[in-house]
Amino acid sequence: MTTVTETARTAEAARTAEAVDPAAWSCPAPLRDSPTIVMGHGGGGAMSAELVEHLFLPAFGEAAATELDDCAVLAVGSVRLAFSTDSYVVRPLFFPGGSIGELAVNGTVNDLAMSGARPLCLSTAFILEEGTPLAELARIATAMGTAARQAGVRLATGDTKVVDAGHGHGVFVNTAGIGLIPDGVDIRPARVRPGDAVLVSGDLGVHGVAVLSCREGLEFGTALESDTAPLHGLVAAMLDRGSSGRHPDVHALRDPTRGGLAASLNEIARAAGVGIDIVERSVPVPEAVADACGILGLDPLYVANEGKLVAFVAPDDADRVLAAMRNHPNGRGAALVGTVVEDHPAMVVARTAFGATRVVDLPLGEQLPRIC
Repeated sequence: MTTVTETARTAEAARTAEAVDPAAWSCPAPLRDSPTIVMGHGGGGAMSAELVEHLFLPAFGEAAATELDDCAVLAVGSVRLAFSTDSYVVRPLFFPGGSIGELAVNGTVNDLAMSGARPLCLSTAFILEEGTPLAELARIATAMGTAARQAGVRLATGDTKVVDAGHGHGVFVNTAGIGLIPDGVDIRPARVRPGDAVLVSGDLGVHGVAVLSCREGLEFGTALESDTAPLHGLVAAMLDRGSSGRHPDVHALRDPTRGGLAASLNEIARAAGVGIDIVERSVPVPEAVADACGILGLDPLYVANEGKLVAFVAPDDADRVLAAMRNHPNGRGAALVGTVVEDHPAMVVARTAFGATRVVDLPLGEQLPRIC
């Protein structure tokens, strides 16, 4: 016999299913074709964007932010604050050149820096799986403390939760950060204009390949180490007023993490309603990265980075900014890789070494998961 409680539960389940029925959404595939979360939804590509646009934003309603950048800019009186949060689920926890600890600090510091902000403080939240060795957690916490000191930020507050064994992956970390934006600095995708120079700060794909190199079954002999690093010092150098007395006109910045350079360029192109042309042979990709991508069938433009940035700069200031980047330790390999154009708005096009062109689309998900 069906009880009153069972009937109520059935009715509630039906109401819930109706409220979130994917068939009722106005979004394209793959969300409609996937009634459950898949790894691609966390990859920073098209599936992530659809999840935000067609599930989170309607669910949040008027409480949702109007601009969907990695970092929010908040006016508090005459002061402008940058605010960002990020979660880190990288596998393995330790990899050549770093660990989840460095990533958790540097990643949020860099999100703040991409608005031109000087990072001030971070929160730290840990989700720990039961059975995780305390020695591993201590290594991660020590790495976070070291990274915070090197970045000049305080770890101001935090939280710890433990989940049952088998319901996590050792350690997940969330960090949120607050930074101060200097007067006269206005960095956001909407300011990107045709004619802007597209600059990158150095070799791409290093972090992603370094992580892949130590995964079980994916060792391919590379000696690369992750390039994870705080980038606010580099950004400050790019924005230095110098003898001109004014900040160089940097329109937008991105740290090309999940989805690599391709995802960052597509995000900016779509947000600003412009086209972007890049020259593939001008994109700095070290030989070890190119070789590893060749073995695995990956495109270096889509491989994650953790210590690099891409900048959109007004043409009159491009040479000045590029020189400032090359004079900073984190920008020695900076290069001009492309231009913003009026043609093909919201699209990124690459000129190949053979003189042909190809569309560099927003990745669907991520080539390989858990890079950050």
